[in-house]
Amino acid sequence: MSTFRFQALKETFDRKPIKAEWPEGRLSDVYGVNVFNERSMRQYLTKEAYESVLSATRDGSKISRKIADQVAAGMKDWALSKDVKHYTHWFQPLTGATAEKHDSFFEPTSDGMAIEKFNGALLTQQEPDASSFPNGGIRNTFEARGYSAWDPTSPAFVIGDTLCIPTVFVAYTGEALDNKTPLLRAVQALDKAATDVVKKYFDKNVTKVNTSLGVEQEYFLVDSALVKSRPDLLQTGRTLIGHAPAKGQQLDDHYFGSIPDRALEFMKEVEAESIKLGIPVKTRHNEVAPNQFEFAPVYEEVNLANDHNSLFMDIIEKTARKHHFRALFHEKPFAGINGSGKHNNWSLSTSTGINLLSPGKTPKSNLQFLTFFINTIKAVGHYPDLLRGAIATAGNDHRLGANEAPPAIVSIFIGSQLTKVLDDLENVTNGKLSPEEKTDLKLNVVGKIPEILLDNTDRNRTSPFAFTGNKFEFRAVGSDQNSAGPMTVLNTIVAQQLKDFKVEVDALIETGLRKDDAIFNVLRDYVKTSRHILFEGDGYSQEWVDEALGRGLNNYTNTPEALIAALSDDNIELFENNKVMNRVEIEARHEIYLEDYTHRIQIEARVLGDLARNHVIPTAVRYQNLLIKNVQGLKDIYGDEFSELAKEQLEMIREISGRISRINSDVNKMVDERRRINVIEDAEVKAKEYALTIKPYFETVRYECDKLEMIIDDEMWPLTKYREMLFTK
Repeated sequence: MSTFRFQALKETFDRKPIKAEWPEGRLSDVYGVNVFNERSMRQYLTKEAYESVLSATRDGSKISRKIADQVAAGMKDWALSKDVKHYTHWFQPLTGATAEKHDSFFEPTSDGMAIEKFNGALLTQQEPDASSFPNGGIRNTFEARGYSAWDPTSPAFVIGDTLCIPTVFVAYTGEALDNKTPLLRAVQALDKAATDVVKKYFDKNVTKVNTSLGVEQEYFLVDSALVKSRPDLLQTGRTLIGHAPAKGQQLDDHYFGSIPDRALEFMKEVEAESIKLGIPVKTRHNEVAPNQFEFAPVYEEVNLANDHNSLFMDIIEKTARKHHFRALFHEKPFAGINGSGKHNNWSLSTSTGINLLSPGKTPKSNLQFLTFFINTIKAVGHYPDLLRGAIATAGNDHRLGANEAPPAIVSIFIGSQLTKVLDDLENVTNGKLSPEEKTDLKLNVVGKIPEILLDNTDRNRTSPFAFTGNKFEFRAVGSDQNSAGPMTVLNTIVAQQLKDFKVEVDALIETGLRKDDAIFNVLRDYVKTSRHILFEGDGYSQEWVDEALGRGLNNYTNTPEALIAALSDDNIELFENNKVMNRVEIEARHEIYLEDYTHRIQIEARVLGDLARNHVIPTAVRYQNLLIKNVQGLKDIYGDEFSELAKEQLEMIREISGRISRINSDVNKMVDERRRINVIEDAEVKAKEYALTIKPYFETVRYECDKLEMIIDDEMWPLTKYREMLFTK
């Protein structure tokens, strides 16, 4: 066995669980202790400042400079009480990660002394260099100025000795350079549209509609020593070669099984740190694939939930290193077993505490449920390509459609019982309902919805967008993604749909129809025009691929196709009409995402070439030389009879030579193609070339390398194998 691989395995097997730093007493006692939340604000802020922050959080009202100074003073005093030395604006640039620049509270004075300084100006706005963050051409390198601005709707928090202040990040000219800004705009658009519908037709007391989100986070844990022995995992986050082990996940023995001791101690520490930061982690368990796990939180407001998920991923990564693990968020780090998703559970609730995607006890509340349920279906049915583009990444391309992940074709699963409800609703008479029809509808269709949902256990794991009782679950979001992108799209398309719905209902009311009749008529038409997006069957089947094509649903199997399809004039108009993003911001993101895809495939191609030429081929040649020496020895001993005695060895020598030749040939072709493609300036053309020309070499080179892994002496193979990475605890 290669020395490096042997040392990595020995180091892994010698590991002992590291005891988690677990707080004494109840977790509820330490929940949010490192967050400048309402409890802390009541203690450290003036009444005026406290009420202003709450008003900004709940109603979006502005905070004056005077109040900002008061908030900054209270926030500084709170942070200093926790022995904090630095502060940072914490934001989410379009790299997919979070960013921070730490500044000290320390400020020297003219008399040779020093003070701790932090004021409203430093709280509300800072000026990080924007030139090195992705901007899609919005900013030139010499125009480096960008602004981070305080988001009071997401509370500040303390990590270590640093006060972190959640902020948006925008260019000097005002365009959003981050994930948070469009999400906040989309949340505002949906709040306005949904509140208008609820107040007009169902409940005049509602003043706001909140979007809630619960993010289930899947990930893999691999010992850090084993990751170091795999250049592909270190540099790309996934294994580019590696033969499947005899035992994978086919026995289903890992899912919900007893959590391994090392992993459990790691999970406990992640949970403890998260609870202190106000992240309401609720569930932890083994996932389906070996060494795959999941955390799930309680639902929160969507902007806060997204901030918490970004912070949570950072906690997982840092804690994993402390416990001698590497956390892998790549959507498909290992071939042949489950990849990792980030299931986005999305719902709407009113200021009066009503979940709009949950039926109630009266026909009126159930009609309200149907209104938002069907409008969401209509929105997804009208903008499936936009949703597909929102989850398009190089990593997610490997996951979608494989091993229990949803397919790349966007569809909605609602279950057979709710399908029957829509069938009945579709049969509603066009126009004014008779008293008998209205009674029958309310009793036999609308009235029975609570009973249907109570016992509705239908579940389809192959559906990318499924209704699961009182929420929609967007299951196609990738594990490594920032959920702001998909949630910005979902909130925007539903906002637009609700605006259209209100216009159509009001138009019918003006013709003399009663309100309920008008709503039923519009919903009935929506059911008819949304049938194409509803699918209850096996999303993996070829039959569905063929059927989806007939329904007009696209199957974009790679990221460039999906991104290009999402960039239509209609979609740009959608975002502009709802004041979520303008054309410049949309086209900039389009270019950024294409470049990100190109760079990731480019890096993987380089790493694969290195693995093939500098690890696999030299090892294969050494083993082949041993076989040749063995055959030569047999010839020396047995003379002309050696060829029959060495038949198997000679066949292996020929096979190894053939595989080495094919690997080297494909790597050379891949390098030549990459050189040709790299001079292409058009981002769309370049990304498509990498998808359609470079990526196919990954499969052919891998196939030959994996076959060699099964031939060559295990003691000589240089790279840690799947069975070692997936089954060492």
